[in-house]
Amino acid sequence: MSEVVLPRERIRPSGWWGMALFVATEATLFGTIFGTYFYLRLNTVYWPPPGIAAPRPLWPLVLVAALVSTSPVLWAARRAALRGRVGRARAGLLLALAVQTGYLAFHLLLFAQDLDRFRPEDSAYGSIYFTMLGAHDAHVAAGILLELWLLLRLLRGLTRYRLVAFQVTSLYWNFVNVLALLVVVVQLAGAR
Repeated sequence: MSEVVLPRERIRPSGWWGMALFVATEATLFGTIFGTYFYLRLNTVYWPPPGIAAPRPLWPLVLVAALVSTSPVLWAARRAALRGRVGRARAGLLLALAVQTGYLAFHLLLFAQDLDRFRPEDSAYGSIYFTMLGAHDAHVAAGILLELWLLLRLLRGLTRYRLVAFQVTSLYWNFVNVLALLVVVVQLAGAR
């Protein structure tokens, strides 16, 4: 009996499967957070509670647009890496990192401003609001660290391993960007 060999393009590397499994567990985590948010929202008369203004949409929408714009940049950087254009791959990665770091810095500033207005321990709204935003910010920070690691590895050139790392990093950021959209929708729609 002869062994069947699949074309290489159809076989996903182990790192991709590991990231896909991680993304699935994190999607479950955020599904629970979103479910809790709406459960609390539907069982509370005032949401947000009196004295807490509903989130303003301008900055969350601008920030999420900026963050989501990094997915095509990473896609192009990955394509450049696949074609052996290390300089373009690094440039795309640096551009994405700059936007993502700016997003995180500004988002943390808004987070701190919200903490000045109300606290997580004050109400169910505060608790789930800060849990949702804090968990999302932690995922953005993890993605930034992942990209920094990849950028440092690319300084030594391209290898098959680093191409897989690029693929895995792009998969993670696509997840984080979809997550950012959902967080903003929940944050803004739930407070109406």
